[in-house]
Amino acid sequence: MKRLALLFIVPAICFANPFFENEKLDAPRGKSVDFGKGPVLVVNIATQCGYTPQLEALEKLNQQYKDKGLTIVGVPSNDFGGQTPESDEEVAKFCKLNYGATFQISKKKTVIGGDKNQLIAKLIKASKNEKEIKWNFEKFLISKDGTVVQRFSSSVAPDSKDFINKIDASLK
Repeated sequence: MKRLALLFIVPAICFANPFFENEKLDAPRGKSVDFGKGPVLVVNIATQCGYTPQLEALEKLNQQYKDKGLTIVGVPSNDFGGQTPESDEEVAKFCKLNYGATFQISKKKTVIGGDKNQLIAKLIKASKNEKEIKWNFEKFLISKDGTVVQRFSSSVAPDSKDFINKIDASLK
């Protein structure tokens, strides 16, 4: 009887966020990004952009919400004015040293044009705004049931009231 109960419990625990089923995003040093089971915030980041200080607010969100189930993933891109010229390892190191970033950061990806990363293309298509990403620090909030809750422009600060309210709602 105990075995039977375990068979029903274990699969329920193992489900990841369905939006990311069959998706893989490589991180520096041979690791892969873990999208978790709850809501996910995907942000295309850069190291030399006017919006780069948003990394600090993203890390504050990470500290405030990671134990509640939110996963934050930074996806560096060099697509906008060459604002992320560093190697993958240097990007992660920069974010940690300068902004205390402990959230997951993938390897650099193309986020615009015909060669854009498959996951980014999927996020854009699933959002209500299917236009190309306009600049660094666009944000996609995905609910734990796998739907894109909202796409936020670069100018929306991660510590703004509307942004925080959307995260809170996605955690319910």
